[in-house]
Amino acid sequence: MRLSTTPPHPPGVMIRDMRLDDCGAVATIRVRGWQHAYRGLLPQPYLDTMDIAEETGQRRRYFEERGEAVNVVAQQPDGTVTGWACAGPHRAEDHGLPGCELYAIYVLPEHIGTGTGRALLTELTARAAAAGHADMALWVLRENAPARRFYERAGFRPDGGEDTFLAGGTLVTEVRYVRRLTPPGVRPLTPPAAGGAPPPLPRRAVDAGGPP
Repeated sequence: MRLSTTPPHPPGVMIRDMRLDDCGAVATIRVRGWQHAYRGLLPQPYLDTMDIAEETGQRRRYFEERGEAVNVVAQQPDGTVTGWACAGPHRAEDHGLPGCELYAIYVLPEHIGTGTGRALLTELTARAAAAGHADMALWVLRENAPARRFYERAGFRPDGGEDTFLAGGTLVTEVRYVRRLTPPGVRPLTPPAAGGAPPPLPRRAVDAGGPP
């Protein structure tokens, strides 16, 4: 298990590689994160149908596939997992961009504002830079102002990329943000011994627009 040595972390919080037995906690974080972050941005019936048990099964399958993605979690001193983030190579439609991509970052709603999201993002950007990536990109809902401010404070900037997807019959726009990490010299982001593939639904890194 790899433990983070990258500051800053909230007091007592440990950032570590995700394990298979974290899948239930990560599923809860993702579902509750979506339902909190995207209220008013995505159709409510779409959010209401998200199911933690179903999501747990998906997380387990993705994790056991041992893809190239790097998954990390935030753990409290009592062992509770309160945040999750995932990054890796650009997905197929983004080939040609330098660097890597942040797929997802979520924190339990009651831990928003504690610095947990910042610690997760700091960990993944540090790992990406150490792996020699020039840039990290992410996709965030255009109307998700809190998430956009979070990424801008962390040094990400919109690069003009936009795309749309359907969520519950509603067309939603997402924008691409990019942060410079290191001089060019790209190679794959190194995954831990067990990793997970990026989530396929709804698609791409709308997941990255979760709460900080």
